[in-house]
Amino acid sequence: MATIWELDFYSRPILDEREKKKWEVLICESPLNVGDKAESLFRYSQFCSSSTVNSLWLAGAIKEAIAAAPKRPEKIRFFRRQMANMITKACEDLDIPAACSRRTLALSLWLEERMQDVYPAEPGYQAVVNPSVQFVPETPVALPDALIGEKWAFVSLPLAAFDEMSEWDIGFGEAFGLPMTRLAPETQIPGLIIYSSRAAALAGWMSGLELAFLKFESGPPARLVLDTGANDRWILANLRDAATEREAKGFEAAKKQAKQVHFLAIQSNPESESFAGFWLLHELNI
Repeated sequence: MATIWELDFYSRPILDEREKKKWEVLICESPLNVGDKAESLFRYSQFCSSSTVNSLWLAGAIKEAIAAAPKRPEKIRFFRRQMANMITKACEDLDIPAACSRRTLALSLWLEERMQDVYPAEPGYQAVVNPSVQFVPETPVALPDALIGEKWAFVSLPLAAFDEMSEWDIGFGEAFGLPMTRLAPETQIPGLIIYSSRAAALAGWMSGLELAFLKFESGPPARLVLDTGANDRWILANLRDAATEREAKGFEAAKKQAKQVHFLAIQSNPESESFAGFWLLHELNI
């Protein structure tokens, strides 16, 4: 299995002796197995003076992390779009592909933990909100004609069912460590299954994207949207009647109950015992 890292490089709510904000790089391993726990994943952190914030310093920090890690990453994900140029340049200097992605659950949870427990204990801490820049969502676009599913269905599975996900017959897909979400075993995880005679082609195309989350938009028009990458959005289905809108609203309510954890699956038909694609998804507020 590939090794993927998640990276954040940004200022923190801490002032140094010159009254300038400290910067910090956080690097952690992506949890690609459904049973992964935060404490089992590689982590690296280093503070940086605001006067040395550049791609050269960041490349050096990534190099130090690689030396300390059990495996070199095959890809690095980051969520701060405003830092894209610097992070991409640093990764290019080390011949590591970089992807702006919202599949950064481990990093987001770690950053939240540090905001609560670590930074307040640092000298120079400033109790202020340190938000990321908010981007206006893109208008969703239609899927390529050849990749539109013939039909789809809302479904749900108990959290405990995912214990065996590693044994499922899946062509393309990605999981994350469900223990990190701290959901109860009986929690129902909502999902969407797309049925298509071109299931393999659709799953292969989706595997080249950084799948983020599914969302119901009440519109008008009412529709199901798939968010990917930094800010890309795709129309999976237009909802043309009240019954399917109610189902979609139920899907969103179930997502909320499951702390925004959900899934997307692709099959050739409802009788199939294999998945052309299966992705665990999590809607993060980043």
